[in-house]
Amino acid sequence: MNISSPSSIGKPEKTHIRLGFVALSDAAPLVTAKVLEFGHRHGLTLELCRQPSWAAVRDKLLSGEIDAAHALYGLVCGVQMGIGGPQGDMAVLMVLNRNGQAITLSNRLTAALKQHGNLKDALATLGRRPVFAQTFPTGTHAMWLYYWLASQGVHPIRDIRSVVIPPPQMVDALIDGELDGLCVGEPWNAVAEARGAGKTVAVTSQIWPEHPEKVLASRRDFVSQNPNTSRALIQTMLEACRWLDYPKHRMDISAWLAAPDVVDAPQALIEQRLLGHYDPAQFAVQPPGVSFFNDGAVNYPRASDGLWFLTQYRRWGMLSGDQDDAAIAAALSETALYCEAAALMEVRVPEELRADVLIDGQVWDGRDPAAYLDGFDIRA
Repeated sequence: MNISSPSSIGKPEKTHIRLGFVALSDAAPLVTAKVLEFGHRHGLTLELCRQPSWAAVRDKLLSGEIDAAHALYGLVCGVQMGIGGPQGDMAVLMVLNRNGQAITLSNRLTAALKQHGNLKDALATLGRRPVFAQTFPTGTHAMWLYYWLASQGVHPIRDIRSVVIPPPQMVDALIDGELDGLCVGEPWNAVAEARGAGKTVAVTSQIWPEHPEKVLASRRDFVSQNPNTSRALIQTMLEACRWLDYPKHRMDISAWLAAPDVVDAPQALIEQRLLGHYDPAQFAVQPPGVSFFNDGAVNYPRASDGLWFLTQYRRWGMLSGDQDDAAIAAALSETALYCEAAALMEVRVPEELRADVLIDGQVWDGRDPAAYLDGFDIRA
């Protein structure tokens, strides 16, 4: 099959695209696409716009200051539902990566966990309510943290205090003793270890193997008004994600990510976690690391991925009412547009149905979210 040119499917309605991102290693597809100017092949010129926090990404997407963004999957779902902030109709164009996040505990709590063998007893040694940080109230890091805590018998709403801190500020907060633990994307877990602030004790691929993480997000009206641009942007990012599948390329991109105006962290630490290298003293079996392409298995925006986040919002009392969650998640996912772009790029589209076993033994496939939700003992 020949890859069609942009002109054969309609020229982009808008050619200069402002893309938001936060200082994290999994912004690699956007940085790759810009450095290698993959957008030019599809009629686009990309402008990267670093944002100080996920709240800034949300606000600038909604205001139109940026056209699309590297965004937490859970941020998009939360904005769609109007949870904890302004509501806006959103679109998930594709998944940019799976896995690649982690949970780090303070040195004191890590030692207590090693001594007592379970998190609940380790937390009791603090003599106060523990404080854990995540990066956005409805975001992926909050949901991985809550899910992991619950799997360890700790109620994330009643037993801890959860605070929001932008990723680049987390390590300093841990060093200053403001936190007992955190869940964040790389390289900040690696930076915390390198600075002697704590230890990575869990990797999110252990919580949900090949979980959805960052997505290419936009407002729904932008996509409806600019379908050719949106398709071309998916093509551009697919090209970048495919390029990132090679270890040598991940080593190359780590140097670009380390730049002061991108992630501003040591290249060696970015490279370490991009390659999936974790401390063997902590992980006898290396857990799966970040995945950007995997022959297209990463990138398809399954509606069931978004639906999972909605079930977690209900689990933790963030969402109520009798909305049709499955229909909402399906409307979020631009699957038809993605499939068009994937066909043009000769990228395989995986099956819609996917069944996964999470850390607590629960099986998620999206077919019966109510039954899935009823299976949790620990919930709000």
